[in-house]
Amino acid sequence: MLTFLLIGFLVHLVFFSSIFDIYFTSPLVLGTTPHQVPHSPPAKRLVLFVADGLRADTFFELDTNEQTRSPFLRDVIEHRGSWGVSHTRVPTESRPGHVALIAGFYEDVSAVAKGWKENPVEFDSVFNESKHAWCWGSPDILPMFAKGASGDHVCTHMYPHEKEDFAAEDASRLDTWVFNEVKNFFEKAKNNETLANKMKGDQIVYFLHLLGLDTNGHAHRPKSSEYKENIRIVDKGIQEIVSVIEDFYEHDKKTSFIYTSDHGMTEWGSHGAGHPSETLTPLVTWGAGINGPQLASNQEFQDDFLKEWKLSHIRRLDVNQADIAPLMASLIGVPFPLNSVGILPLDYLNNSDHFKAESMLTNAMQILEQFKVKMTLKKETTLSFLFSPFKSLPLSKVQDMLRTVRLYMQHHQYEKAIKLCKFLIKLGLEGLSYYHTYDRVFLGISVVLGFLGWISYAFVLIIKFHTRLARPISKLDKLSTGNHLPVIFIGAGVMITLFLLIQSCPWTYYIYCLLPVTVWYAVIKEFRVIQSVINEFSTHSLTKSIGYLLLFILGIETVIASFFYREVLTFGLVAFAGWPLLSKLFHHNKVMSMSWIFFCLVLALFPLMPVVGRSPNISLVTGAGFLTIICAFVIFTSIKIAKQQTVQATVNKCVYGAQTLIIILSIYVVNTTHSSLALKHGVPLINQIISWMILASSFLIPLLSSTFLFQRLLSIYLSLMSAYLLFSTGYEALFPLLLSCLMFVWINLEHEMIKLHYISQIPKF
Repeated sequence: MLTFLLIGFLVHLVFFSSIFDIYFTSPLVLGTTPHQVPHSPPAKRLVLFVADGLRADTFFELDTNEQTRSPFLRDVIEHRGSWGVSHTRVPTESRPGHVALIAGFYEDVSAVAKGWKENPVEFDSVFNESKHAWCWGSPDILPMFAKGASGDHVCTHMYPHEKEDFAAEDASRLDTWVFNEVKNFFEKAKNNETLANKMKGDQIVYFLHLLGLDTNGHAHRPKSSEYKENIRIVDKGIQEIVSVIEDFYEHDKKTSFIYTSDHGMTEWGSHGAGHPSETLTPLVTWGAGINGPQLASNQEFQDDFLKEWKLSHIRRLDVNQADIAPLMASLIGVPFPLNSVGILPLDYLNNSDHFKAESMLTNAMQILEQFKVKMTLKKETTLSFLFSPFKSLPLSKVQDMLRTVRLYMQHHQYEKAIKLCKFLIKLGLEGLSYYHTYDRVFLGISVVLGFLGWISYAFVLIIKFHTRLARPISKLDKLSTGNHLPVIFIGAGVMITLFLLIQSCPWTYYIYCLLPVTVWYAVIKEFRVIQSVINEFSTHSLTKSIGYLLLFILGIETVIASFFYREVLTFGLVAFAGWPLLSKLFHHNKVMSMSWIFFCLVLALFPLMPVVGRSPNISLVTGAGFLTIICAFVIFTSIKIAKQQTVQATVNKCVYGAQTLIIILSIYVVNTTHSSLALKHGVPLINQIISWMILASSFLIPLLSSTFLFQRLLSIYLSLMSAYLLFSTGYEALFPLLLSCLMFVWINLEHEMIKLHYISQIPKF
């Protein structure tokens, strides 16, 4: 059994790691050539404001008095610049969002293994391509772009990590710190000729990372007065910074300004998933090279925000988040970031048609460069007769289309040139995706075969050692199968190894492809066991066997569907509630049967509950804690521990007593922490110490309890519940209580089923 568990752990570790090679591979293409617009840019410098965690609706909407929270930026939208909504991608986290904004690609998903703290591979960005970039803000974000930059032209000014306190009374001070530092920087430049000369050059970037909104949103929710007041503070700060910069450059009208966010936030104060409140962020642009407001009517979008925002008369220009990087590069004339997949939003540009056409051509060439390198790399590592190129965009077609674009531009047919460039970009991005996922089907098939093999092997071992179906293998059987089977599978393994070796595949591919060979060999070796199972099923009626199979498939499909539609679990639990009614259990144990039905129906309500957008209800958490103590006492007495006088019984009483006290402590910590946060005093130190002690004890105390089934399960449940209460803020605290009660009932009903089975086997006289 120990060997089986160890092998099972290693096999599942392989399955888990395969996810990173199949889905979480780096999108970065190394070895590409930079491309930039050959014309003079409209701006000499760019100022990028990123309000971390700012929702589009909270920013654009008017308050209860029909007044905007951002008067300066609202004035920009209505009189000076262009605006829209920037659509982000999952994961809606700070670092992936900033990478998309500044580098133009959606962050390497393999960075999830590092908690999105940094990209596993250094990457190019607008900051790196600039001559000088000065950045102010969080130590979590700025070093990522300084690390990826060549040279030392990206300068960062960061506050210490200690300032990022979600329990702080006023997180907007993080933004105030940034604004003050920028003002001091420009004031210092007036007396520093060397610094001033750098700042008055071209291709300059200023980046202000404003973390206060994200921090206030996590701590107080986006609907809170703190979050909304922070929006006003940011607006006022931006107005002051714009004034300082324009004064420093003597109003030369060569500065472009962009204001946006890396991600939004749910009503609950979280982000990371794909809800519209997380993926819709504001975008406001103005200054050199930017179009002014464009009047519009009858605008149609999937959301209904325009009327609510009172902006339906001004054209809304939506973009994908990665599109902002090529926009910034075009404005200040730096090469487009090498790995950018953004499409330049021409509607934001205020320039000649010739400049726009050249910019789109540069955008197309930069994406096609990635496509060519990706295709060449895949072609070199794939056997020629197996290589399947992206048929929609052969290299000969690329050259022909690029020549056609240049021909259109020579004849001043800029609209046609732009249209053809957009088509080229579309095909180039599809080709990039094609080659990026080229091995996905091959690896997926290997992993599926391995997984099915492991399931089959586990099934065979259960039948072999825990049932009477498997008959002993005779010496004749061993002789008939023992010689040829190893040779066949060894030969298959050698062929697969040579196939992977020729193609210079990574070492992990060998594991994914050879694992199915090993596992299926172990399964086929036990073919007599499989034959016994087939014979057993053949003795049952065909209708009954098909019914079991359909029921199994329905159960699996229900579980899969629940990942996309939580409500499906409600139907599954309601169906489970009828189990005692369809069997003999209801007549033999009505109390347990009714308990089963009750708990199934109550649990069926939970998938219908809202996941986010609710306010904390600490009373429910407190109630769940006390109900746990009551239920534990009932179970404790029902399994007759209280009356026992043995040493183990005494130990058990002490264990359960200690766990009851720990649950009471958990209730105390939850209530006092909630009160302290409501008063903006942070989390008390004593609460932090108690919480860590409760978490540690939840792993250790159950080991002291009795090894009898119900007694050990009760101890485990109490430990888990004490830790779970600390994480709860509402109705979810009741879920493990009800689920555990259902599990206890289930065990009792299973025992009842076994008793009924053995009683039915007793011959009647």
